Amino acid sequence: MASSRSSIRELHQQLIRKERSAVEITQQALDRIQALEPTLHSFLQVTADHALEQARRVDARIAAGEDIGLLAGVPIGIKDNLCTKGIPTTCASRILENFVPPYESTVTQKLADAGAVTVGKTNLDEFAMGGSTETSAFALTTNPWDTSRVPGGSSGGSAAAVAAGECVVSLGSDTGGSIRQPASFCGIVGMKPTYGLVSRYGLVAFASSLDQIGPFARSVEDAAILLGAIAGYDPQDSTSLKVAIPDYTQYLTPDLKGKKVGVIEETFGEGLDPAVEKAVQEAIDQLKSLGAEIQEISCPRFRYGIAAYYIIAPSEASANLARYDGVKYGARIPDAENLMDMYTRTRAEGFGTEVKRRIMIGTYALSAGYYDAYYLKAQKVRTLIKQDFEQAFGQVDVLVSPTAPSTAFKAGDKTTDPLSMYLIDLMTIPVNLAGLPGISVPCGFDSQGLPIGLQIIGNVLREDQVLQVAYAYEQATEWHQQTPIVT
Repeated sequence: MASSRSSIRELHQQLIRKERSAVEITQQALDRIQALEPTLHSFLQVTADHALEQARRVDARIAAGEDIGLLAGVPIGIKDNLCTKGIPTTCASRILENFVPPYESTVTQKLADAGAVTVGKTNLDEFAMGGSTETSAFALTTNPWDTSRVPGGSSGGSAAAVAAGECVVSLGSDTGGSIRQPASFCGIVGMKPTYGLVSRYGLVAFASSLDQIGPFARSVEDAAILLGAIAGYDPQDSTSLKVAIPDYTQYLTPDLKGKKVGVIEETFGEGLDPAVEKAVQEAIDQLKSLGAEIQEISCPRFRYGIAAYYIIAPSEASANLARYDGVKYGARIPDAENLMDMYTRTRAEGFGTEVKRRIMIGTYALSAGYYDAYYLKAQKVRTLIKQDFEQAFGQVDVLVSPTAPSTAFKAGDKTTDPLSMYLIDLMTIPVNLAGLPGISVPCGFDSQGLPIGLQIIGNVLREDQVLQVAYAYEQATEWHQQTPIVT
């Protein structure tokens, strides 16, 4: 079955010229989902009736002669940790298996207001904790390039759905690399914005000082359009930034003359797959040929990111997940002997292994006598990592590195070794700790035909520079035009 590979702008033109209706576009996406889901398992919930109703509303507006925005009628997938009113939001966890939110997250409301069509809720690692989408309680999402491999995580369903053409764009959340790493594994564009640029209201919290919602797309322009639609101040999120949101597409120019690009030394060397290193070095040469000035930059504390992250993130998770106790919402074991029995058994049966592991690490790190030794020290290291980045951005406009140290690994390869799974986020975690924007763009393939991603990192609120460099690189290469063949 042919998939629609049209961009947001192309779909917009087709709609306003009345070459296709929003219902036709939506039905094509739903047909593709139906054909591919037995293989991919990208979606936990397909919202066909809801999507067609949204599409009909767009068609009615066009018929009435109203102007429609760029996202009107565009099929989109939503990561299943974003609350959607009246539609189950499970976080891929048994504990929220039957939870239907009574309210809408800010970003999904913004997309609905823009006329976007939600085709379904995508699979993820349970509570967004994982790097392969293997910790989901419900399904194992496969990588469209090689279905024996993982799509990355935690936003693996969102990445696989876009890569396979089941939807045009999708939303993910990124706490330590959960948008950029699956984008790299699935050969698409994935962006984590500056912390606070996009409202987290209605995002089920994992680690509140790190979580950020962002777009997946097949092109930098589509990612820029989607980012513009979801960004902006929200009084319902106390960490939301009061800043003007520009039209990000105005920065998409093919010329990099005068741009200073820093290559993070610490992201090369031991542990990096040679094929990834070769592809990223060639991408850096390409940036140079586009007029960018390249220089080596040292971020000496970069390597401590993982150690700091795996104290800070589980500590925040331990606090955030305390609310799942069988009282107000979510699962509750039916035959508890007393309150404590209900708490303990509900949590023991409701949470998966990785979530329990992180709750225990976090609770330990926050416990009396250990708080100073672990959590406080990790926050100090976080400050040092931020300072490294500040120093770097005193010299260059953007920084580049590989997105992930390897290409997609086989399902099951790392499930028994949590540490090797954690190391997959080596390059992405420091960006979250510093609250910076970062993007992954396709920059090549290894010998097995698996995609490789280039990470571009910007200073706080410099999405414009990140997108410009990403766009110039994308337009000068053909990697983003390659698509997997899924049957």
